[in-house]
Amino acid sequence: MGTKVWKGAVGIALLLAMWHLAAVRYDSVLVPTPMQVLRSGWELLADGPLVTHIGTSLARFVVGYAAAALCGIVSGLLFGWFAGAWRFVDPVVQILRPVSPIAWTPFIVLWFGIGDIPAVAIIFIAVFFPVLLATVAAVGRTEKIYLRVAQNFAFSRFQTLTKIVLPASFPQISTGLHQAIGTGWVFLVAGEMVGAQSGLGFLIIDSRNNLQPDWLLAAILVIGALGLLLDTAVNVGEKQIYKKWGTTTR
Repeated sequence: MGTKVWKGAVGIALLLAMWHLAAVRYDSVLVPTPMQVLRSGWELLADGPLVTHIGTSLARFVVGYAAAALCGIVSGLLFGWFAGAWRFVDPVVQILRPVSPIAWTPFIVLWFGIGDIPAVAIIFIAVFFPVLLATVAAVGRTEKIYLRVAQNFAFSRFQTLTKIVLPASFPQISTGLHQAIGTGWVFLVAGEMVGAQSGLGFLIIDSRNNLQPDWLLAAILVIGALGLLLDTAVNVGEKQIYKKWGTTTR
């Protein structure tokens, strides 16, 4: 762990050094220095708007991600269990899955207006398909011996799904949840750029319109840091579930 932290610190230091050299080489109006961005970030934090934007973005993300993860896991369990039904649904999913969530923005704004719902809807679309496909694949790979054990104990279908199939499938499902974290966070920011009047994506557009590249870069760094924290939070949650179910950690 110590080596990993040390190497990470060196990597960040090198990035900051290259960033500072680029700012010195070019006009600092175009490429603000790390210190300029730090000062601007502190101003945004002290004045309050940054905290508000962070809170708004996180609330939207949590609602959209949680709803999509729940729907994706439940749907994936059912379609993975009833493979015949999945054969009808799979072509539809494969047609819709490659479509960027941003492509739906005009319809989403027309249907729901401007505000929180369009951003939440975009996150939902971005997260749902990776979780659904990971869950369906995981259920299909459940060891047959586990299902025989469920039969021996006369488990109902619901008990088999929740007590046998879901714990056995969770390591692969968690991979889909991890992929969806990054995808959902990226599309949250993109959604806030076109369909919101608050949030970190809106802050980026507002900074660009006001010709404040230091604010813009500060918002970008905050987005990256929050993405890392969200990924870490999911990691911690997964470990707790692994402990509870006694499954092997990745």
